Amino acid sequence: MDLPAVENPSSPDEFDVDPPYEPVDDALPADRFLDRELSWIAFNARVLELAQDPHLPLLERVRFLSIFGSNLDEFFMVRIAGLKRRIAAGVAVPSASGFHPKDVLANSLEASHRLMVEQARTFVDDVVPALADAGIHLVRWDDLDAQEREEVAATYRERVFPVLTPLAVDPAHPFPYISGLSLNLALVLRNPETGKQHFARVKVPPIIDRWMVTSAGRHVPLEDVIAAHLDLLFPGMEIVAHHVFRVTRNEDLEVEEDDAENLLKALEKELLRRRFGPPVRLEVEESIDEEVLDLLVTELGIRHGEVFRLQGPLDLRSLGEIADLDRPELKFDPFVPGTHEHLAEVETASPADLFGTLRRRDVLVHHPYDSFATSVQRFIEQAAADPHVLAIKQTLYRTSGDSPIIDSLVDAARAGKQVLVLVEIKARFDEQANIRWARKLERAGCHVVYGLVGLKTHCKLALVVRAEPDGLRRYAHLGTGNYNPKTARLYEDFGLLTSDPDITNDLLELFNSLSGFAQQGDYRSLMVAPSGLREGLLERIHQEIAHHRAGRPAGIAFKVNSLVDEAVIDGLYEASRAGVPVRLVIRGICTLRPGVPGLSENIEVRSVLGRFLEHSRVYWFGGGGEPEAWIGSADLMHRNLDRRVEVLVRVPSEEHTQVLGDLLERMADDKTSSWHLGADGTWTRHPSGRDVQAELIARARKRRSRLS
Repeated sequence: MDLPAVENPSSPDEFDVDPPYEPVDDALPADRFLDRELSWIAFNARVLELAQDPHLPLLERVRFLSIFGSNLDEFFMVRIAGLKRRIAAGVAVPSASGFHPKDVLANSLEASHRLMVEQARTFVDDVVPALADAGIHLVRWDDLDAQEREEVAATYRERVFPVLTPLAVDPAHPFPYISGLSLNLALVLRNPETGKQHFARVKVPPIIDRWMVTSAGRHVPLEDVIAAHLDLLFPGMEIVAHHVFRVTRNEDLEVEEDDAENLLKALEKELLRRRFGPPVRLEVEESIDEEVLDLLVTELGIRHGEVFRLQGPLDLRSLGEIADLDRPELKFDPFVPGTHEHLAEVETASPADLFGTLRRRDVLVHHPYDSFATSVQRFIEQAAADPHVLAIKQTLYRTSGDSPIIDSLVDAARAGKQVLVLVEIKARFDEQANIRWARKLERAGCHVVYGLVGLKTHCKLALVVRAEPDGLRRYAHLGTGNYNPKTARLYEDFGLLTSDPDITNDLLELFNSLSGFAQQGDYRSLMVAPSGLREGLLERIHQEIAHHRAGRPAGIAFKVNSLVDEAVIDGLYEASRAGVPVRLVIRGICTLRPGVPGLSENIEVRSVLGRFLEHSRVYWFGGGGEPEAWIGSADLMHRNLDRRVEVLVRVPSEEHTQVLGDLLERMADDKTSSWHLGADGTWTRHPSGRDVQAELIARARKRRSRLS
């Protein structure tokens, strides 16, 4: 693999910025790209629409409100923080959409504010009354009766009060550090003896459940309970006012990777600094006193445009606690994934039989409709337990806290197998967990690689080498999602289990590139970033143009999380102008403008959101009547194509290529419930069509009943 030189830490790439894009065709209109940040905000608006949908089960709507809040938090911590850093560092250049970063920042703050206000309104005016009708009461302290207040006060004194730490502000006590995403009470106190007023802050402890429950089953926010008992924290002082506030900080990492041997220590040091990143947003309740707000703005060093006054309560991420209540009638019908039909025959047999199945045929698993535990997880577990397996090589980007895959790799190493694990310790917001896994694997005797200098390793790969009577045979799994058993029940992903020699030989060479100094750039069945994935996709786009001009069947269908890369977008524009039909299913960001006369009238863009998070990446090409499909880890973003190790694999069988093509056709069909993107960047919901996820659940249940 051709690896780029180490990035200069002061280069624009430090801020996730790419050089201005120079199109191949100067005749293309300059305004052909939508703004990336506003497109992401539009995605989160679609999540909010799900929370507002009265046809969805009530607690699922509550969960979407929580997800909306978590999404927006990360957007501020990373994207808004990055915009502010670029502007401050003087590396702010206009984006492909033509907007200057200052304009993008202003537009993003304005659009985010509108959505946050709408989220609060949806919660207070729609969701809270609906929950009350269902017997779930979310109330404020003033709504509790005397008995409930006494009960909650007793719990508070026993479980909450000992944890709290009041922090005063005066010449002897500087303004306290406010940690990111924490809820806080800003207090104005008066000394009754001197009449002098003081400021103090109390942090709402994040380790305690946000919603306290009374014996009557009513839920009251923890900050209300703390506020009602401030006299216990400040005896002898008069409580003049209290206000809830919340700060969001820049929590993206800046790690200089000029020394790979010190990467682990450098990252751990940066993780400590993350807690002290500059603030990028201040959320306050509408009723906050202006003097208190001015004090917060001054002490935090935040701009008034970054202050968000909202109807309380703040931080609706905590609604996940409510969504988890044991009320199955208010949730989606339970769904338990079943074993894939081609693996069901080995369900109770010996581990070697799974490899026997893969010798006979490839298996394409579709999570969560096909069980992750009895396919991918079992693949690693059986490889670890099989005495004929000599080596296991695997990448790990994210996994769960109690991952059985980690345990299997540890068992394999202790059994004397050669185990190579590439742990990407720079996986955003999972860095600390991945450092722990890396050290655990090292202690067990695994060969652990921490990724490549200047790149994140995002591909999802596992390779097993097994001794068999006719010699060594290799088996592989290549996926679109992480090796995480928990998210595999919620995220939609594909995985290919195969012993195809072209694929497994390619993987062997790729792993040698990842762990050593091999410089492999040409693969038979893979497209690998950063050395050739973008080029491989563009080559196939141009082949479709040639097929169409020659009168052969042609078409392009992609399913990705995000489409931002200008070169790929221009390639799709070129295909559209040549008459090739292009159908795109984009869950999140899309900066392509569909339906523009003379540019993209042959391009349709759809977004499907629902019970499961659509996460798979699928690339399908008509191939002049011989279609081909690729799956893998790569979205169409600069970071994926230029700054990550990403892998797409060509699905070898015609049967699986047809399966993927049929799925993309159903998802992009006008009869499917989805959002449609217009040329102006507006997404319009078409909710009355068929629910693809519900269809796939029904099909999985039917298949499971047939096999049982």
